[in-house]
Amino acid sequence: MAEARLPLAYRDQCAHLLIPLNKCRVAEYYLPWKCEPERHAYEKCQYELVMERMIQMQKIREAQEAKAKGGATIGVPLIPSAAKLS
Repeated sequence: MAEARLPLAYRDQCAHLLIPLNKCRVAEYYLPWKCEPERHAYEKCQYELVMERMIQMQKIREAQEAKAKGGATIGVPLIPSAAKLS
């Protein structure tokens, strides 16, 4: 990733797809129709990451609701008890 000069913000689980996409873009002078397979693969990977985060957040919210109703604690709380100010 350092050799490909990827910015830190783009170094995630999809970086392995972004490197060939950027190489294709440079080679093809950023013509949007030239690198469609690479772009599609990268965008699909990004979409799947977002969906995974949404599912994880939903599980956390459900666990917090269950805890608020007196149910068993499941998952990770959004704010750790040590970080609460009150």
